[in-house]
Amino acid sequence: MLFVELFRLALVLMGALAGYELGHSPHSSTGQVVGLVLGALVAYVFGGVVGRLLRRQGMRAAERFDRIPPGELFAGTLTGIAAFLLGAALSVPLLVLVHSPVTWPAAAAISLTVTFIGFEVGMAKGRQVVAAAGLGRILAPPAEPPPGYALLVDSSAAMTPFLLVLGRYGLLVGGLVVPRFVIDQLQTMAAGPDPVSSRRARRGLERLDVLRDLHIPVHVAENEVPEIDDLTDRLVEVARRLGLRLVTCSGPVKEAAKRRGVAVTDLRPLATDLTPDHMPGEQLVIDLIKEGNQPRQAAGYLADGDLVIVNDAAHMIGRENVVIEVLSTRRTNQGLLVFARLADRPSNAGPILTGDASDTTPIEGDTNNGDGAAAEVPEQIGVD
Repeated sequence: MLFVELFRLALVLMGALAGYELGHSPHSSTGQVVGLVLGALVAYVFGGVVGRLLRRQGMRAAERFDRIPPGELFAGTLTGIAAFLLGAALSVPLLVLVHSPVTWPAAAAISLTVTFIGFEVGMAKGRQVVAAAGLGRILAPPAEPPPGYALLVDSSAAMTPFLLVLGRYGLLVGGLVVPRFVIDQLQTMAAGPDPVSSRRARRGLERLDVLRDLHIPVHVAENEVPEIDDLTDRLVEVARRLGLRLVTCSGPVKEAAKRRGVAVTDLRPLATDLTPDHMPGEQLVIDLIKEGNQPRQAAGYLADGDLVIVNDAAHMIGRENVVIEVLSTRRTNQGLLVFARLADRPSNAGPILTGDASDTTPIEGDTNNGDGAAAEVPEQIGVD
């Protein structure tokens, strides 16, 4: 409150002096006294209101600046000063050539506009400006983990099996960085009522643990960025501040990263190329866990989360290690959709693939129940 009282005192003195001057009269001193009192009273009320407003805004500005990295703040200040000088130089011809009462306000508006643009550009390109000035190690020390080959992962990428595949083959040389709010989002989805989302989220958390067991660095970044509410913008801002490439399977995240100039990799094309194409006649072993929408259909999942629709297998729901034969496949936004039927007998041509698409395990014996041939592939997807 000391600032408010001092500001009010200064304003009262100014108001009293202004009122005294306005009330000056060569014939009477009463006007000066009245003007002094009125000026002081008006300034006292006005000063309290404005002082509190300035104090509140100043505290908010201090909180905002406290969250800004020093390198970005320095870059914004540096480019702001340069832009102010540029704006002042651009205003000189206007002041010299145009003689009008609005010339000075127009020149001030030009300078302030150019200064604001320069400050915003400096904030957005803080790392590059600081590096160009040779002050990177002082004002923008390397983040933990250091920028480089590490990848920042969002929830959509964590729920795909392809990060685990890349890790097993030694392609995640810089490790992964997972923001704390992404971990919280996965845990919330894993505990949710939707069985598909819950299963995918649990698998995502388990894969992160497997990557740690493979001695791949998985760093949990505590950068919450509380001033940003939208999770997509928050994710992009964390990637920008850490200087990391963002890995996602989300279209909105990819577009937001491109707009902010953040390096981004969409795993969906990679997933499409790496997803195994199960050929017609290939035999798989899965657990049938639920019904399909079409009559007599059953459904199960491969280890990578791909859905399998099995015709004429409703009586097998609840059974494990059921041998099926692939009829056809279809790619969807959620992955590969496999249409199949119950196998008449295990193939002698080669091993039968179990639910883990990366492992081939020979299955002995015949698991067919003798129901005969399966129906044709339906026109519509069989489950929700």
